[in-house]
Amino acid sequence: MLEQKLENLQEILRQLDTIVIAFSGGVDSTFLLKVSLETLGKDNVLAVTADSETYPFEELEEAKQLAKQLGARHEIIETSELNIPGYSENTPNRCYFCKKSLFDHLIPIMHSQGYKNMAFGLIADDMGEHRPGVKAAKEYNVRGPLHEAELYKNEIRELSQQMGLPTWDKPSFACLSSRIAYGEKITIDKLRKVHESEKAIKNLGIRQVRVRTHGDTARIEVEPSEMSTLLKYHETLTEQLTEIGYTYVTMDLKGYKSGSMNKVLSK
Repeated sequence: MLEQKLENLQEILRQLDTIVIAFSGGVDSTFLLKVSLETLGKDNVLAVTADSETYPFEELEEAKQLAKQLGARHEIIETSELNIPGYSENTPNRCYFCKKSLFDHLIPIMHSQGYKNMAFGLIADDMGEHRPGVKAAKEYNVRGPLHEAELYKNEIRELSQQMGLPTWDKPSFACLSSRIAYGEKITIDKLRKVHESEKAIKNLGIRQVRVRTHGDTARIEVEPSEMSTLLKYHETLTEQLTEIGYTYVTMDLKGYKSGSMNKVLSK
């Protein structure tokens, strides 16, 4: 079954012929880049990474290293989500504005360098979640080969491990804006607080973390198995996050959940 899905992905890529890939350096886009390079050849694939306020420096550096390791052509473009009309207001369709702006940047690159298609790391899991960015992808005819091949995250991790990709067990990551409660204006300072707080927690050896921001409150999500570490260092963390700018520091007893901010949308 898994081998068949990989073959289906390769056939989809062959039909695309030449592609520009929106490359974040995450599990999905790295796997997509790897298979695209092996299927189409490096001259027919271009990875483009958008550097912005919502994308941590560490992630950008890792994306550079991964692209180099894979032997991919790689370009970095400067973008600013906070300058996109409608984005900083942080409505539930925030991601639509982000993806639309990203594709607006990629189209000239695609045309000027002679590529035929654009692709991004949409996966099968995403279709059961709140994903406004998918609407923008459809409007711009941006393909999601992993989704089209019906590949799920756990399958992508398994295949990535088989291929020797270092991202096979990389923690899931989303832009820093996803930490801020809908309706709260997104600002540079709030993004800074999230970034610095998550770095402080990761320094404890915790790999998967989200610091959800609700006004002056930090709601920390980690895997249940790592909650004991938070409790062990609760005094130090409370002091650090208070210095960073939060008034209240809490731990979510449900643990880490991708897209947990979307719960309010169903109410």
